[in-house]
Amino acid sequence: MKKTFLCTIALLLSCFVAMAVAEDKVITMSTTTSTEASGLLDYLLPEFQKDTGITVRVMAKGTGAALKDGMDGNADVVFVHDQKREKTFVAEGYGTKRYYVMYNDFILVGPPADPAKLKSAPGVVDAMKQIAAAEAPFVSRGDNSGTHSREKQLWAATGLPVTDAGAPQDSDGWYFSIGQGMGEALIFAQEKMGYVLADRGTYLNYKFGREEPLELEIVYEGDDLLKNPYGVIPVNPDKHPHVKFELADQFAKWLVSPRGQEVIGSYKLLGKPLFYPDAN
Repeated sequence: MKKTFLCTIALLLSCFVAMAVAEDKVITMSTTTSTEASGLLDYLLPEFQKDTGITVRVMAKGTGAALKDGMDGNADVVFVHDQKREKTFVAEGYGTKRYYVMYNDFILVGPPADPAKLKSAPGVVDAMKQIAAAEAPFVSRGDNSGTHSREKQLWAATGLPVTDAGAPQDSDGWYFSIGQGMGEALIFAQEKMGYVLADRGTYLNYKFGREEPLELEIVYEGDDLLKNPYGVIPVNPDKHPHVKFELADQFAKWLVSPRGQEVIGSYKLLGKPLFYPDAN
């Protein structure tokens, strides 16, 4: 009986140790919604776990909220797409280093009829002006994300009067700020048969990767102002000693390694790449 009891205790202890080790190899990543909504993380993270044994728990939200998670110590690593704010995050000591990971681009999508004639616009700033002139429905994420930040930059570049929130003035009735992620913004734009600034990866996934595909089409693309780079930043343990820096740093370095870059580049939908490796 005593021997059976000791064996049971030993077995329980070994289980607890195994659970503790498994839990120790888990990191929390706060990331922009586009890495999740595009399907990239479902493809990427199992490969990382297979190579390293590390599990990544994902919190998907706008870039601003993701960086706030890092500032508050609620994440071990952030994976976002607003280069200016990312550099500020590192400069203020919240992150150890920004690693260039990949890029795709922003596009303007809208109804096939294209009432604002964006397909003939000479540049993206002109396209934004045409939306305002036509008072065509426009959906803004309105969530302080990297996409929302770029949208505000484009409205400012038009020279049109804008509100403190960065929206065109006198746009009631055609400008819809919804405070939600990219997928929700695309669906709302379809309901309104309106325009929306989207990252290409999420748009392609919603256009071709769902049982109920979007009717919206790409109506403007290709301007240099629409390039969309992504960076990964481990949270600084000097600010938050509890973060799992070594594992987070391993994740960041895996993303920019030849192996990680190959995985990113191989993620395609109907033969179309959704992201382009950009480590340097």
